[in-house]
Amino acid sequence: MSPESPSILGIMSLKDVHQHEHSHNCHQPVDFGNAFKVGIALNVVFVLIEAVCGFLFHSVSLLADAGHNLSDVFGLLLAYVGFRLATVKPSARFTYGLGSSTILAATLNGAILLLVVGGIAWEAIGRFNDPTDVYGSGIIWVAAIGVIINTGTAMLFFRGRSHDLNIKGAFLHMMADAIVSLGVVVAGTIIMWKGWMWIDPFVSLMIATVILYSTWELFRDSLMLLSHGVPKGVDVNKVRRFLAELPGVEAVHDLHIWALSTTKTAMTVHLVKPEIGDADQLLAKIANTMQDEFGVDHCTVQIELNPDKLGCKLVPDEEV
Repeated sequence: MSPESPSILGIMSLKDVHQHEHSHNCHQPVDFGNAFKVGIALNVVFVLIEAVCGFLFHSVSLLADAGHNLSDVFGLLLAYVGFRLATVKPSARFTYGLGSSTILAATLNGAILLLVVGGIAWEAIGRFNDPTDVYGSGIIWVAAIGVIINTGTAMLFFRGRSHDLNIKGAFLHMMADAIVSLGVVVAGTIIMWKGWMWIDPFVSLMIATVILYSTWELFRDSLMLLSHGVPKGVDVNKVRRFLAELPGVEAVHDLHIWALSTTKTAMTVHLVKPEIGDADQLLAKIANTMQDEFGVDHCTVQIELNPDKLGCKLVPDEEV
């Protein structure tokens, strides 16, 4: 057997074992297609209601929230497109499929919302200097509708929020909208009670703050995945330690962990193991542990018998 043969055996055996284990251990994907369609339709209707009433009642908070909800319509569309593209099967050109489109959708979602924050804040600050009379009762009724619609839409994505950054983005946006609409109800009540017109732009600034708070983590995490960073929740040092402590393994190098999509993670690594032993048993252990303890779905391992002789060009880890 040539020195290269164990490396090829390691890669192929791990793939076969991983496919077998993956079919038993992974959660079945949930189809959120209908949730996206219903959510988009409901929010389009609500945007129209808010925009019309915002002009009629001269309410910048309603117009601001309408703009925010319009951005969420585009955000839901982006997330839906990413969700659908992620189901495209691998091809000769896209060998991993189009799962990474969910990462791109989440990143664009965050960027759009950050731009909306700036627009809302700018308009609200201007209204402090030039306050406009608003009709509190109209604001209350429109915003109350928003609380119902946004909460209902958020619940459509409740199941997927914990394991899919793309779905989490949709859930967080809708929940933030529900809280914002509730804030508008409070503003309208205060205007009717005290006549404080400045409360309208003040609520707009609070809207901007809520959006910023709910969006920043999404944008940061999606940008990290887009840059092939290690997904949140995966500890590279623990992975390296696990691999280094495997029986017969003398060294670990060329370890890379990155996101294939907002739900799938991949890993490649070189293991120095002079005695090949039972490669299938070793690879099965790696596949099971990486799936169960680290949430890594797709692993590729190269076993090297004599790296000094072969002269692996990917040592040290800084080499890519």
